[in-house]
Amino acid sequence: MSAVGIPHSTSASSDAEGERALRVQLAGTYRVFAMLGWTELIYNHITVRLPGPNSHFLINPFGLHYAEVNASNLVCVDLDGRIVGESACRVNPAGFVVHAAIHRLLPDAHCVMHTHTTAGLAVACSEIGLENASFYSAQLHGMVAYHDFEGITVRPDEGPRLVANLGGKPLMILRNHGLLAIGETIAQAFVRLWTLNRACEVQLASAALGAARHIPDEVAARCTRDALQFDPRYGAGEDVLGALLRQVDRIDQSYRE
Repeated sequence: MSAVGIPHSTSASSDAEGERALRVQLAGTYRVFAMLGWTELIYNHITVRLPGPNSHFLINPFGLHYAEVNASNLVCVDLDGRIVGESACRVNPAGFVVHAAIHRLLPDAHCVMHTHTTAGLAVACSEIGLENASFYSAQLHGMVAYHDFEGITVRPDEGPRLVANLGGKPLMILRNHGLLAIGETIAQAFVRLWTLNRACEVQLASAALGAARHIPDEVAARCTRDALQFDPRYGAGEDVLGALLRQVDRIDQSYRE
């Protein structure tokens, strides 16, 4: 599966083709989240910035389960949350406040993902946060930021504080709230989020066994350098996401509509 990034062409036809490709891949990724159980009824979001000179991004329509999202019902919004073009759908204000702040202030954050998985939320609620104690956490050395809980994310003034707390890192644990990942592509954001969520799952499972065995920082730093799934030279998650999208295709290809 080829990488789907943000085309640099300024032609209208290229922008339209780029938008169509992003719509299909983003809708498919919503279905992947549904397949993995990374859903929260009709809530949470994956957003992606569209090609072209305008700062527009795609977000899921409010009221639909991830399994109902398809390429055509994704909603295009601007950085102020206004719907661009024609759409009969609404968007969740709690979606564009955080996502718009990241898209606005971080030029390379083309894709933003946010989840409330049980494991991710459990670690987010723990005082210690993510422990450096597993194969997966060791691949995230220096990659995870934290942001304290300020309530439901509907107040625009929280966005800049959240971005400041990211501090250039691609992953964030939102205290008492959930997980967040950013990437230059949908696939890169996905593989980062998957690794963080997997680390949280292992931490939650191992907590029943007592104190975890800590991995030395120098070993974790080496693991992170050796983690090829994050490296653009090795696809930065494209192969992983492509494999999961093929699974979705075998189940239901309606996300392409």
